[in-house]
Amino acid sequence: MLERYSTRFPAVEINSSFSRPHQRRTYERWAHSVPPGFRFSVKVPKAVTHTARLRESSDLLRPFLAQVEGLGATLGCLLVQLPPSLAFDAAVASAFFEELRQLTSTAVACEPRHSSWFTPQVDALLAGYHVGRVAADPAAVPDAAEPGGFAQTVYYRWHGSPRTYYSRYAREALQRLARAMHAAPAGHDLWVIFDNTAAGAALENAFELQALLDSGGYDPLHEERRLPEAPAWLGRQGED
Repeated sequence: MLERYSTRFPAVEINSSFSRPHQRRTYERWAHSVPPGFRFSVKVPKAVTHTARLRESSDLLRPFLAQVEGLGATLGCLLVQLPPSLAFDAAVASAFFEELRQLTSTAVACEPRHSSWFTPQVDALLAGYHVGRVAADPAAVPDAAEPGGFAQTVYYRWHGSPRTYYSRYAREALQRLARAMHAAPAGHDLWVIFDNTAAGAALENAFELQALLDSGGYDPLHEERRLPEAPAWLGRQGED
């Protein structure tokens, strides 16, 4: 399935790593199954984000990173999704991202879901550690709908709305997303992940967005405009 998928899209998010570890050789097999240029985003385990809640997690991060290094050059990003109950604590967040950055230089995107994370102070802290803040839909607060943190890592993560994980996005919403992608400066690390997978809407939306980008149909006033020379990566959750 991955081999076929990778002929149509240039990236995928491995979500299963959140709930269970994969052996390094599994990641190596996935890396060898995709063409050059394909990239994986890998979700950090819930043992780090939800159980340890970012505190003293070095012993959890090290084996996870040793496993995902099996992806080699295809490892494009690490996703840190936080529980809705986790309020921002500057000391905890600084210690965690400092530790993470000592262990890896891989691009990192953080998806906080508590309202306290959406402030200029938090954006500055994330930017200092080269961590992009996910632009999520549905958004926990209005600011959560837009990317934040490190400006060069832009990660849209759309879960389906109004019914999370199920709802299909209408063409108008996809046109807005395509315009936002088009506006991203060249050289930015740009990801779009559709997480509305429960009823199969993710692939439909990814195909439609891809068609909008290819045709310029997202901008009726400038139909010949195209994306800058930045990687635009679309995908859905990855499972074994």
